[in-house]
Amino acid sequence: MTTAMRAMALSAIGRPLALQRRPLPEPAAGEMRLRVLACAVCRTDLHVVDGDLDLPHLPIVPGHEVVAEVEALGAGVSAHRVGDRVGVAWLGHSCGHCSFCMRGNENLCDTPRFTGLHRDGGFASHLVAEADFCLPLGALAREDPAHVAPFMCAGLIGWRSLKAAGADARRLGLYGFGAAAHLIAQVAQAQGREVFAFTRAGDSAGQQFARSLGAVWAGSSDERPPAPLDAAILFAPVGALVPAALRAVRKGGRVVCGGIHMSDIPSFPYRLLWEERQVVSVANLTRADAHEFLAQVQAQPPRVHVTTYALEQANEALDDLRAGRLNGAAVLLP
Repeated sequence: MTTAMRAMALSAIGRPLALQRRPLPEPAAGEMRLRVLACAVCRTDLHVVDGDLDLPHLPIVPGHEVVAEVEALGAGVSAHRVGDRVGVAWLGHSCGHCSFCMRGNENLCDTPRFTGLHRDGGFASHLVAEADFCLPLGALAREDPAHVAPFMCAGLIGWRSLKAAGADARRLGLYGFGAAAHLIAQVAQAQGREVFAFTRAGDSAGQQFARSLGAVWAGSSDERPPAPLDAAILFAPVGALVPAALRAVRKGGRVVCGGIHMSDIPSFPYRLLWEERQVVSVANLTRADAHEFLAQVQAQPPRVHVTTYALEQANEALDDLRAGRLNGAAVLLP
């Protein structure tokens, strides 16, 4: 019987993740121990490793796009069984009683705990998670875990961003065509929307990738699309894209900032915001978002493009993501 686990842990900002061997953790009341089957690599993991986010403590094991098998139940857990496959996402705990939680906005909870930030995440062979925040996968439990793991953040944040863009946004611009955009582009098209993809200047491979997934146009982020957009979603964490996107949307259009971190937004003339254009942000996710999105992708599965890495290659995966060498999602397979 396994008595130890492996984890790629961050011990200091600016240093690579290091492989650690630890005793197998025991779940407390309301928790479950999970055996990780796959964990996708998110740009938020880069923000953790690079020190862009305030870290509550070190060391920390990143990773919050997890597909795992339930291995042990803590006291009081009855909604899951040993052997079930579940998803683990960024939101690992909400208080349930602050004003935001009471209004159904647990993504804005005053005292949240996030997977891979406050508690150890999925860059590991095992993790412990609150049972109430583990997501039933339904029919997706039968799918390849590597192709389901990106749904747990890239898909969920993309879904929340798509909802924020508005149901009437028929022409949709996606700035930064990475893991989230390649999934939500397909979901948007299934809803009858036209997708316009924006990449780094000169990224012809990324633009071709977007077109292969059905984008009606693909170009660099400093280009104007051939028609005004109803809305634009920014997945790239580049503040300069906000005024660029405002130039691209029609009167009354909306620009959605989908990341947890972004470089500073430069000053821009008020005329770009005038005529009732809006800039909004998306923060975290709710379990309701997860249930909606997972039902959507089970009904109309998108093609998920992944590049897989061994757990010990986590630093390589992060470097490839940082350098823009990936189409689709990076996934660790412990």
